Formats: sequence, structure tokens, C-alpha cells
Amino acid sequence: SYFGDKSSCVENANTSNLTSSSSLRGLNSTCVGKAPLSSGRSGCGSHTPLTGYSVTSSSAVSAHTVASVIVAVVEGRGLARGEVGMASIDLKNPEMILSQFADNTTYAKVITKLKILTPLEIIMSNTACDAGNTTKLFSLITEHFKNVTFTTVQRKYFNETKGLEYLEQLCASEFSTIFMEVQSKYYCLAAAAALLKYVEFIQNAVYAPKSLKVRFQGSEKTAMIDSSSAQNLELVINNRDSRNGHTLLGVLNYTKTPGGSRRLRSNILEPLVDAETINTRLDCVQELLQDEELFFGLQAVISKFLDTEQLLSVLVQIPKQDTIKSAESKITNLIYLKHTLELVEPLKAALRCCNTQLLKAYYNSLEDTRFGIILEKITTVINDDTRYTKGCLSMRTQKCYAVKPNINEFLDIARRTYTEIVDDIAGMITQLAEKYSLPMKTSFSSARGFFIQMNADCSTLPNGQLPSEFTKITKIKNTYSFTSADLIKMNERCQESLREIYHMTYLIVCKLLNEIYEHIHCLYKLSDIVSMLDMLLSFAHACTLSDYVRPEFTDTLAIKQGWHPILERIAMEKPVSNNTYLTEGNNFVIITGPNMSGKSTYLKQIALCQIMAQIGSYVPAEYCSFRIAEQIFTRIGMDDDIETNASTFMKEMKEITYIIQNANDKSLIIIDELGRGTSAEEGIGICYAACEYLLNLKAFTLFATHFLELCHIDALYPNVENYHFEVQHIRSSAGNKEKIAYTYSLSKGYTEEKNYGLKAAEVSSLPSSIILDAKEITNHIAKQILHRQKSTPEMVKQRATYQLAMRLVQTARNSRLDPDSLRVYLKALKKKYEASCPTSGKNDEQ
Repeated sequence: SYFGDKSSCVENANTSNLTSSSSLRGLNSTCVGKAPLSSGRSGCGSHTPLTGYSVTSSSAVSAHTVASVIVAVVEGRGLARGEVGMASIDLKNPEMILSQFADNTTYAKVITKLKILTPLEIIMSNTACDAGNTTKLFSLITEHFKNVTFTTVQRKYFNETKGLEYLEQLCASEFSTIFMEVQSKYYCLAAAAALLKYVEFIQNAVYAPKSLKVRFQGSEKTAMIDSSSAQNLELVINNRDSRNGHTLLGVLNYTKTPGGSRRLRSNILEPLVDAETINTRLDCVQELLQDEELFFGLQAVISKFLDTEQLLSVLVQIPKQDTIKSAESKITNLIYLKHTLELVEPLKAALRCCNTQLLKAYYNSLEDTRFGIILEKITTVINDDTRYTKGCLSMRTQKCYAVKPNINEFLDIARRTYTEIVDDIAGMITQLAEKYSLPMKTSFSSARGFFIQMNADCSTLPNGQLPSEFTKITKIKNTYSFTSADLIKMNERCQESLREIYHMTYLIVCKLLNEIYEHIHCLYKLSDIVSMLDMLLSFAHACTLSDYVRPEFTDTLAIKQGWHPILERIAMEKPVSNNTYLTEGNNFVIITGPNMSGKSTYLKQIALCQIMAQIGSYVPAEYCSFRIAEQIFTRIGMDDDIETNASTFMKEMKEITYIIQNANDKSLIIIDELGRGTSAEEGIGICYAACEYLLNLKAFTLFATHFLELCHIDALYPNVENYHFEVQHIRSSAGNKEKIAYTYSLSKGYTEEKNYGLKAAEVSSLPSSIILDAKEITNHIAKQILHRQKSTPEMVKQRATYQLAMRLVQTARNSRLDPDSLRVYLKALKKKYEASCPTSGKNDEQ
């Protein structure tokens, strides 16, 4: 893990391998105290580590489990209140992201962006929490991020002039267009100033000049999914068990690198809204699926990359003071840099015969001569056979002998001394084994250094115990681990020798790094290429495990036989599939059906498919077409949690208020079981009013409800369609009891299952007289309601005319039919119109 503990990776070490293999272990994290520039801090959790850590080879799955992002947030004052600036930097990635936007009183954009970043620490001005004058933004952030370390710093550090100076000093030349984007964005510049000053202090290091990637991230380039919707849909975290992989991220994540996993997570939470960019990705996925050699060749190379972003972050930081830990870190990461650069040529070879635009662009980017220049400079100093390997002893050996001989005479002497000590240790342990006739062998761990290990039954030992000269004895089953006073002294000599080696190697490495700093920015490009290829390979891999199809982008949401991707993972088989069809003319769908009939699953399925399409993945369906959604809102009810109480009702009201305040014509809105937290009369009223408001938008809305009265709104609004989930009634063999069989199939029209409560009562022990009375009263009330809501012939005709007109518009926009097929289709539309409007006369038909 990133902040890793000092793991005691134990490995056997005989005299033949004591100086040959490697691993990366034990990143040292140190909690720092209260910063002088801070006014106060609150919260809990890990604090930021000092420099001196190294790039890990942690698995892609766990890459984002430890927070490592620090965010500074500042809001305008007075008339500028609501204008928010943000700056964030990932301690594992030397990239600073700036944002500035106007937010409303709910600060939905701020909270959503922070949720996506999953910060380790949030920084704000101390004036935001002055006694008796706390700002609403400060209160909301502290409320939503209770487990995040929160720090306030003096307002003077939020200085836009200083922020611009920092950018001019630190921004790499490749990203200099940032100055045009942010020159008038005062609040994000102010946030950048405070952030960089704070990170400089807690890291006890500064970024090298012209070393940072800086970009401005506007909210208009990605779709907004609020944190509540992300939770409802289980995009990255399972609601029942946070360690469970039954999420959309879990379904799609076959990445091989931490960078690829981070990119996938970020894309799921912020899908693209540019159809051209999405189709470029889909072209790549299609080529990977069609060309097995390309797929397996790329996957083999990508899996060898370490965390390139974190490597960059360590390389571009200059410690304010030199320590053995920082020295060892620099040496380690230079080895990782060599390992990474040696993969550029194999990656180019894998991409050489690709056809799609994006893959060709990546191939061309890898022809950057700077990769070769850096590697050539490294190989003039570092041994050719120095490699990244696994194993803490072997990696230590790689670091000791990384620098070529004859570059520094004193280093060569120190290394000979180290080798002699290691050989003496091995010899001493061999002598001890012969002396006591015990099967002792030399072992090593990063925590203990060299120690003795032995597999033996205690019955074979004299008096069942080890000789008295051995100390620190531990036993696991039949494996003994121990040391001796002489071995402890030799370990101390070994460590002293290592310190000398690391110090002299560090001086050589620093000189080498100074020479390659001017070329190092090509690694940003490489990092971006690797993480994107990893994600695209992951999409292609997911497709091979299920029958996904490539999505199209039109002005219609049309899914033929789509199914729920997470449910498929859970059930290990393909779930029941259903169709979906929404257009501008039929943009509002009401869905009814009994509890557990599949409404919530179906609604989530549509949102998940929309997100998959907009990140460039194939989709679980036989065919699918999507309209780009700029926002995706969900309000999901739970069939097994429908308590009627004030807190439930208030939560519903907050969620629907948020949707109404932020939705626009390009939104996808999914609402499930609104109004369940109050009385039936109030619930129906709220649902009806909310529907009428949303019907004024061109947003695609799916509205699931148990209030059947709501279904009759289609008589007033021709853009409303009713669908329901079918159930079957099966009588027992005795013939006196009936049970419901769920089909999970969606059909047109509203459900005939009108009285779920009465059916539940029938199979209970309630007296039959009460049930009969209840049925009679229910039927009487239903007839009165139906009479009031009955459609007139004129209303039916208007609806049919509207639907015909919208179908014609859709055909004109999107049809790919040849003339004969188009003629057949139009005749079918005419017949459907006549059937829907039987009273129409000759004039109408013409």
C-alpha cells in the first residue's frame, strides 16, 4: 500500500543469492504535527507522509484504497459568494488539478467533486469558520467528510498573485496553455497558492522547477453524477460490504496497473459527454476485440509497468534535507525509472500494426526521442543488469550495486566491505549449523535484517530447546526463527556499510537526476498512455466474459434486451433482459408493478448502461443507442425498507429537491418510490406535482411508483408512456391458496396488480369477512377515481397525433432505411395511428 507498513517480507537467503534479486517494501510514513501556517485541524485518519517513500508495485485493485489527495477550497465573499475555487494534488501523482465554478446554495458541485477525489485532507481559509460566522460551505464540507482530516490556514495564503507565480515556476512547459485558461480564475489560483505552500511544508520537500503537470478541469467536459446517485447505483462501493467487488468498478476492473485502476474509477464517477471522444475509445476497444495478437501483446507489456504516476511524483520532489531514507528512495526510484523506460520499446512494438486513430497517436507519442536520451544517460551510470525484482533482500542488493564500478573509488571499497560482511554472516551460520548438527539456513527480512531459520521438530532438539547462545526465538509450527549476539553485531556492521553505500550512491544519483530533469516531462505522456491503454484493455477483457455490444449515440435512448451488469456478476448467469425506449416525444416513462417485481433493478440497469456507454465501454444488451446525458440523477427506494417516518420523508424531499434544482433538458432522471415516507394522499400529490414539473423538461425520466393513480397522467401529457412488470398467479395443488411468480419482464401499460395489500391479506390469517369488506370499499373508491380520470375521445386523438408526429421527426433525423423499407415503415405508422384513433375521418388519413 502507499503509506505501507514496514512489512517483514521474509525470504530465504543462501550464499548464492545473497547479492542477486530484489523487492520493494516498507514505505515509511510519518505523521507530522500542526503546521505553523495552519490555524487549526480536525478530523482523523492517516496524515500525509514525508518524502522518502518509493513507488510500490501494489495491485491495481487496491490502488485507490488509501487516500492520497490534498484539496484546497476557497469561496468568494460578498457578491462573489457561490463562486468556488478548488486546487488538488495527489501525493502519488505530480499533477495539480484546478477548478473554478459557480455553485448554488446546496453546493452540490463542490460536494460531488470532493467525493470523487476522496481526499486525505481538505484545506480551507480560517475566515470560513470564524466563531459565530461559519460559512455554509464550511459547514457542509465538514458534515459530508467527517472522517477526512480538515485543516484551516490563514486567509493570506489564499493569494491569487502568489498562485500564478507558483504556476509560472513549477508548471512543465508542455502544459503552459494552462495560463490562458486560468489567468482570470482568481479563486482557483488562490487555492493553488495555499495548497502548494501547505504541501511543501508537510512533505518537507519542494517540487523541482518546471516539473508539475497542471490542468484546468471544467465541469462542462464530463457528466455530473452526484454522490447520492453514485451510492445508489453502487458505482465504486458496494452498499452492503465496502470490500465487496459487486460494483460497476468491480465488473469492469481488469486493469493491471494502479494508474489504470485510478483512471477507470475516475471515469465511472465522471463519464464523458463528448460523443467523438467516446467513439474514439470505442474504436480502440473494437480493434482490441478483433485483434487477439494486439490484445495479448499489449496486456503482456502493460502488466509489467509499475505505478508510473507515483514514480513521477517522487522523482520531481527535492527533499529539503538529505536522510538515509530519502537517499534510499531516490536510488530505488531511479531503478524503477530504468525499468519503466526499458518497457517503451516493447510497448511501441505491440502498437506498431494498430489501425485506430488513438492507438496510432499513442505509437507516435512513444517515438519521442527523450525516452532514449534519459535511458542512455541512466545506463552510463547504472549497471545494465540492474533490475526491478521482487524480494526485499534482492532489491537491497540491486540498490547496493546499481552504480557501475570505477565511477567512485570509495563506493567500490564500501561495496567490497558489504560483500565481505554478508559472506561472513553466511559462513558463520553455516559453522553454527555444523557445530550443533542442526538444519540452519540464512534468512532475511526488512524488519530483522539477517537471521537464522530452521525447520525442525522440537523432539529432535537437545532437551527440546535451542542452544542458549540463540536469542529472540520465535516458532510458527515447526519453523524456528532466531538470532545470536554475534549475528546482531554483524547486522549492525552491515547496516553501517549500507549507509555509506547509499550516501555515496545518492550523490551520484542526484547528479544524474539533475542531468535528466529537463527531459523527464515525456514521462507524463507515458503515464497517460499506459493508464488509458490499461483501461481500454480492461473494457475489452470485460466484453470477452459477457455478450456486450458497442453503443451508438443518437437523440434516442434505445436498449434492446439489456440486462443488469452487476446482477450478472452476482448471479454468475445472464439475468432477465428487457427493452427500453425513450425519445424526445416519449421522454417520460412510468413503471408500475408489485414489490420485488424488478422495478429498482431495471432502473439501476438503465443508469449503469448509460454510464458504461459514456466512458467508452461496451454495454450489456443486444443493441443499444444512447443520448448523451449531462447529468445522471437517481432517487432509488428500497422495497425492503419502506418505513413511514419523518426522517425517511425528509430524505426523499431533499433528494427530489436536488434533482429539480439541477436537472436540465440533457439529464437522465431515475426516480423510484417517491412519496413512500408519508400518507398515500400526500404521496400521490407530491409525485404528481414532481412529474408535472419534470414533464416541462426534455430530460429522459423513468419514474417507478406504487401509486397507480399516477398512471393516468398520460391522458394529459402525450409524452408519457406506461410500463409494468408482469407477475403470474399460481394456485397451490389444494386450490385454496395462491402465490405470485415474478417474471421480471417489462410490458407496455400499467400493472393490473392493483391491490398488493389485499393479496397479502388473503394469504394471512385475517378473517375472510374483513378481507371481503376491504375489497368492496377498495373497488368503490377505484371506480370513483377512474371516472374522474377517464380520457375523452378528443384526448385520445390528440395523443395519437402527437405520437405520430414525434415518430416522423425521429425517422427524419435518424433513419438509415432504404426507400422501400422506409415506405413499409411509414405505412405501418399510418396503420398504428388509425388503430389508436378509430374516429378519424378521411381528412385525417390524408
